[in-house]
Amino acid sequence: MLVTAPKVSDPVRRFAHVFEGGGFGVGVTVTSLDVAPWPEEVLPPGVVARPTRLGEMLPVASRTDAEIAAELQRIQQMEARLAAYTVELVTEMSARRPDTLDRQIGEPGAASPDWAPGPGLEPAPGVSEFFADELAMILNCSRTAATKLADTAALLTQRLPVTWAALADGQLDWPRARALAAELMDPARDVEPQVIAEVEAAVLPRANRLSIRGLQAAARAELLRLDAGAADRRRKQAERGADVTLRPERDGMAELSVFLPHPMAATIHQTLDHYARLAKVAGDDHPLGQLRVGVLYDLVTRPWDTSRAPVTAHVTVLARLDTLHAAAAGHDACATAHLPSDHLRADPPSAAANPTDEPGAGAGCPPAAGGDGCGRVEPAEVDGQPITAAHLRELLEQLDALCPGGLQAPAGGNLTIALTDPVSGALRATVTRAELERLARRGCPDHPAGDCGCPLLDRPPPVDRYRHTPAQERFLTTRDRTCRHPGCHNKAAWADLDHVLPHADGGETACENLCCLCRRHHRLKTHAPGWSFTMAPDGTLTVTTPSGITRVTRPPGLAEPDDPDDEPPPF
Repeated sequence: MLVTAPKVSDPVRRFAHVFEGGGFGVGVTVTSLDVAPWPEEVLPPGVVARPTRLGEMLPVASRTDAEIAAELQRIQQMEARLAAYTVELVTEMSARRPDTLDRQIGEPGAASPDWAPGPGLEPAPGVSEFFADELAMILNCSRTAATKLADTAALLTQRLPVTWAALADGQLDWPRARALAAELMDPARDVEPQVIAEVEAAVLPRANRLSIRGLQAAARAELLRLDAGAADRRRKQAERGADVTLRPERDGMAELSVFLPHPMAATIHQTLDHYARLAKVAGDDHPLGQLRVGVLYDLVTRPWDTSRAPVTAHVTVLARLDTLHAAAAGHDACATAHLPSDHLRADPPSAAANPTDEPGAGAGCPPAAGGDGCGRVEPAEVDGQPITAAHLRELLEQLDALCPGGLQAPAGGNLTIALTDPVSGALRATVTRAELERLARRGCPDHPAGDCGCPLLDRPPPVDRYRHTPAQERFLTTRDRTCRHPGCHNKAAWADLDHVLPHADGGETACENLCCLCRRHHRLKTHAPGWSFTMAPDGTLTVTTPSGITRVTRPPGLAEPDDPDDEPPPF
């Protein structure tokens, strides 16, 4: 239900359009519309209050094919206009976040030139380096996506005004406007504005007749024609941005992406394909793609070459004890009980870890969500990606971490056990296998009979100094696993342990006041004006942006708090 606001909010926006030849205009006054509040009354059982959906106001089943097609085109026009409005909003907010408030090179807390952001992540000239982080919090997206949006907005409003106008008028769709901006983003940094304007004038009139890839190719060709020298400079600069990146995928797979000059890429692919086809001719019945991957792996790792020092790859494996028992049994069968949980870590001591259950932390575990009386086997994790118990067994065997006595630390790695509260999931303590065995043999020093229930382990105590202890580091990297800033997934192994309440302001060096933050977000918290960080004793971190947007992150495994709205009546 929409009702007109009793007062017109300032500023009232008026639009006028003068029709050619007619000599007259039409004025439109736009006022704000407020959603009428839902009446304070008890709803019938099974009835919930929610906004009316467009498909309920505009039933789609009653439309003809032609009407549906026309409606889809109208929606596309509205999306274009909304995108243009979004661009305006982002541009205005970026102007309110100048880089004059950032730490400059040479000042404490300034970004190190050696750790400059990768291609496409640099802030726009004159804009704070942390604006993308704020925009990511506002839109609840990644910093990379926020950076691309901010750069696109700046380019459209400053260097491609005709493209932005076509977008705002619904004459050009957002995917094409965004693609054209992406193609001209890097060239706009090192060519004259007139060149960009000429490219826009050449390709925009035919943009709607071209595919997105065709539009980008046309813009690229115009750039080469107008300024070949700049194109050669960009090609040399692009070669410096060559890199190899890793992205996890589903079903235990990952994508290894290589960004490099085209001739090198073509040579590598042809080499892989050639050796894979030779193996196929020799009788190997594996798919050709899998053979290419095998050739790549062998050529890179060179298992036959013993003349070089071995390279160790660090993999973090996290598993509950019931999952480990299922893996040891060689199947994914349902566990007969929710056993204590364990944590295997084939990583350096500072790497991330997983909180798991152990009887000393409290009573038995509750049934797994969605399971029956015996519960379902929870997935394990490899570098944050879920895997099955069968997959876990394969990995443990490859790491040589299975032994007759159960688990052992793999060569070059270690085995850590994390003890969590069985109800809240909060991490209670971390301990090595040897430490746990010693505690089990010794028992409670005050009650040798062993039936007292006294706690033998807890989180590391606070220390009266700035620097944290190794025990605190192990506990906190186990609790947090990654940088705790909302949306950041940098590993805790590469993070700083930061005082949420600064030590200089009286903040304790205690687990309740320390959390993992990557170096970028450590600098943001410490030096970016207007940001607020607070943390609850259970590790729940609340972050608020200068614009008032608040996001909350919770340690992995920590149970969600009860929603008071879910309480049964009387409320």
